[in-house]
Order: sequence, then C-alpha cells, then structure tokens
Amino acid sequence: MIIELVRLVITLGLTGAGFLIGRSVPGWFPAGAVDADGSLIVGTVLGAGIGYVVGGLVGRGIRRGLDRAPLIAAKASGPQLFAGAFGMVAGLLVGVVAGLPLVLLTPTVVGWPTAALVVVVLAAFGGRVFASRAHDLLAAAGLRSRTATRRGPTGGAYVVDSAAAIDGRVLELARAGILAGEVWLPEFVLDELQGIADSGSKERRRRGRRGLEVLEALRDLPAVEVHISEDGLPGYEGVDAKLVALCQRSASTLVSTDSNLTRAAALRGVAVLNPQALGEVLRPQHLAGDRLTLKIERAGTESGQGVGYLDDGTMVVVEGGADAVGREVEVEVANTLRTALGRMVFARLEP
Repeated sequence: MIIELVRLVITLGLTGAGFLIGRSVPGWFPAGAVDADGSLIVGTVLGAGIGYVVGGLVGRGIRRGLDRAPLIAAKASGPQLFAGAFGMVAGLLVGVVAGLPLVLLTPTVVGWPTAALVVVVLAAFGGRVFASRAHDLLAAAGLRSRTATRRGPTGGAYVVDSAAAIDGRVLELARAGILAGEVWLPEFVLDELQGIADSGSKERRRRGRRGLEVLEALRDLPAVEVHISEDGLPGYEGVDAKLVALCQRSASTLVSTDSNLTRAAALRGVAVLNPQALGEVLRPQHLAGDRLTLKIERAGTESGQGVGYLDDGTMVVVEGGADAVGREVEVEVANTLRTALGRMVFARLEP
C-alpha cells in the first residue's frame, strides 16, 4: 500500500511538471518549428513514466525503512528515541516554513510535491541529528536517561549476550527478581542482533527481532537498570572473545545460553548464568512410578510410541501411545534421561 501511495504522489507531481515543460517547449523555438500538442503529450507522458519508475523506487525504499523502524527503535535507547522524536518535530516545523514559498510561488503541481519532499527530508535530518546527540541534549536540559551509555561495567553487573536475548528466559529471570541491578548490553552484541534481524533468512530475522524485543522489554523493568557499553574491545577478535574479556575486566556475570561460550568463560574464571541450565534445574523431577496426565501430540520414531509434552516443555515418550495421538491419557513414568537438549521422560500407558 505504501509503495502505491508514494508512487501515485510522485507520478502526479512529475506528470504535472512534464505537462508544464511540454507546454513551454514550443516557446523555445521559432513559431511552427515544434508542434504544441505533440510537445504537450510527450512532456506529460515522459513525466508520468519517470514518475512511475522513480515513485516505485522511492516507495520501496520507504517501506524498507518502515520495516526497519521497530528494529532501530529496539536498539536505540530511550533518550535517543525521545531526542529523535523532538528533532523530527523541529525539522517538520522548519520544513513547513521552508516549503511555504514553494507552494505560493510555483505552480501547484510542482510546488506541493517539492514542498512535501523538503518537509520529509528536514524532518528525517532533524531526527537523525538530535538522536545522535541525545545524551548531550538531555544533560544540557538537566535530565538523566534511564538507559545510560557508558564505557563498560564496573563490577557486580550482568552482561547479556545475543543467545540469551533470543532465548528470552532472561526476561523471566528479571521479572522474578533473580536477575536484578545493573544489566549491560555491549554495542557489539546489539550490532550482532541487528545483523541477524536484517538477515536474508526468514527464521534468522524472526530470531533477531525477538532478541531485540526481549532487550527492549528488559529495559522497561523497574528492578533492572540497563546500560549500553561503548567498549568495543578492539584488541579482541569475535563477539565471544570480547564478551569474556569484558566480564573478566569488570568482574561481571555473563548471561548466556551458548553452552560452548559458558564453558569457555567458566574456565577463564568468569561467573556464568545460563537461563537454560537454570530452567532445567528448576524443572520438577519425575521418578519411576509417578503418574502423569498429558496429551499425545504425535507418533514417536519407534513403532508403537507416542510423544507428548508436559507444561514445562519436557518431552515424554510413551510406549504404546501411537494409537492415542490427539487424546489426553494417563501414563506411568518408567525412567528419565538427561540429554544435550534437556530432560526426557519415558513412560507407558496406564492399563
């Protein structure tokens, strides 16, 4: 819809411009040298054609910008959003003042589209400039931001990586009060998340956007004080190495669900909080002989098996459950098995 709307506006503007140019062309040559009607038609058609092509390109660019807006907003801090909005309003007002002479002194078909373009450009320019100087502007106004941007943590803080953000359980830990106080989001982690969100893969885009949304929600929790670390650690290669170095320097706790990263960090003396591992520990233990009620969701890999899930996501493989797919049944726990993907429960149907 946005592409068609932008294309319509630009096409109308350039069609009008082509009409005016075509009408004036005969006056540039000796009388009778140029057919007035033909010049008018050619100018109008050329203007419409150019407007259609240019309008489509501009419309697609605007749509991409609108699609990226939630990602940019999730990455931006509160002060940047506030200052950017203020800058856009200021740019909008300046654009209206600058566009008035164009509307009053030029033909309508040319003046209005040109004035609209001036307003949009100045509003975007004002938003970008004010957002880039957000913290300076707030400091000058005597205000303090909720999301501070500093060089790095000073100790006793939590540093969140992209895997923990995408997983999402870090948000539940914060809501439960397990993770509270200073939480640091390194800029290189935010850049990594935005790169994932901008990926060509639909699944990776979904994961990246989820990570940014989780961090945005984390920033709004009253028990958490979110900071963005500007320390890029240029002496280290790779995000994992930078995370470990940052936590070592500041005696901070690394929050990650990446098992390889958490192992490497622990070997280097870094305190680690793995929401996934914590969730596994907190899951209820099921012993042989326990009775459970669950719905059989699908057939298992082995003949006669059915597979269901408990409320906490634990997979239950039920012997003889293949014929009960889609039904809720009672089962008796036979044994449990811990795997790299979590705990599995093996059970059999109650007679």
